[in-house]
Amino acid sequence: MKNPLDPSLRRFAFALCFTVAPLLAADASGLATRPAVREALAYIERVEPETLNEQVRLCEIPAPPFGESVRAEYYRKKFVELGLHDVRIDSEGNVLGFRPGRAGGPLVVFDAHLDTVFPADVSTKVTREGTILKGPGIADNCRGLTVLLTVARALQQSRIATDATIVFVGSVGEEGLGDLRGMKHLFGKELAGRITHFIALDGTGLGAADGAVGSYRYRVTFRAPGGHSYGMFGLANPIHALGRAIEKISNFTVPDSPKTTFNVGRIEGGTSVNSIAHTVSMEIDMRSVGAKELDATDAAFRAAIAAALKEENEFWQKHARNPRARLINSRSPVTADIERIGTRPTGRTADDAPILQAVRRADAALGIKSSFSPGSTNSNTPISLGIPAVTLRTGGDGSGNHALDEQFDSKDSHLGTQRAFLALLEVAGVVP
Repeated sequence: MKNPLDPSLRRFAFALCFTVAPLLAADASGLATRPAVREALAYIERVEPETLNEQVRLCEIPAPPFGESVRAEYYRKKFVELGLHDVRIDSEGNVLGFRPGRAGGPLVVFDAHLDTVFPADVSTKVTREGTILKGPGIADNCRGLTVLLTVARALQQSRIATDATIVFVGSVGEEGLGDLRGMKHLFGKELAGRITHFIALDGTGLGAADGAVGSYRYRVTFRAPGGHSYGMFGLANPIHALGRAIEKISNFTVPDSPKTTFNVGRIEGGTSVNSIAHTVSMEIDMRSVGAKELDATDAAFRAAIAAALKEENEFWQKHARNPRARLINSRSPVTADIERIGTRPTGRTADDAPILQAVRRADAALGIKSSFSPGSTNSNTPISLGIPAVTLRTGGDGSGNHALDEQFDSKDSHLGTQRAFLALLEVAGVVP
């Protein structure tokens, strides 16, 4: 698969191949024995109730796709309160705050995405029942956003100095049709050529994503002249063509390994129940960890669209009895425009990469069993550029992600924050 990112990003990746520094600190198991680090870990556990309160506050601020600005402004103010440097909202909408390391040292991005999948008219009210928090986005990604703030606060409280400069980021455009626009801007413009390591906070539990699930997303629009359902019966029908295409797509056979998926997620169009439509569209998402498998599914999808058009047009050219309909069919058959509306690159961080070893050592220090699997996250962008990257799950237990009844179980959720803190410290390097 061709790298879908801008050529400028690929140039930066090439340069970084020669500039990415090794990890700079004692390992996380050793770090956890240092007095200042022990105190910070205890602090994180002690303030978990306030972390959960913050999770609720953040989640009740709407952040629909392409509408993250209100939550971003709240996040910006939090960065200022934490004493981060050069706090700003960039031109794409990402919130940035810097914690300086040594001059000329590495630059580690510590990120959580601001956006949810829910439109602006969805209620963001969060309810509580024991350890359970319920509300749209409460797990994905209000938990990640809150863990980031608590880690930043623990660093500031402990006054632990790091070799690397840490850039705390609340990013936009991770969900849906956002198409990783926040990350593409961060790596392509805002911090282009400077980022040496990347850690994202996304999802719940205590796993981690070391691979990038790639995706192609398309909007396919079928068009024809349309007409009265009775008077112009015999016209080739865009909705029927779309139905033929979906029937073919639904019969795709894709591999289990590497896991490859497809889904028609939206359909819209038509005029009325008694009209032959002139326009209808569908949106499709195809994913795989494997570039070849993703491209093969993409080719099958394009073949399905072509076959559906051929079948619909040939059927009515043969069977239409209305002379006018036959004439229109011959002059203006159903057509389809295929528009790519999203691309996420594939890739994987090497299993023996120091950044993954840092996560494993943080897990060992906290008694967590390490678990890695691929994901579709903000890490896709740096992974595709050859920059060491990992996405950490953030503790607790989430369910119903992207559903209105999404929920988060906060039992032992502080472990996710402690682990993120330790992993970040090892990657950033603790100054003696």
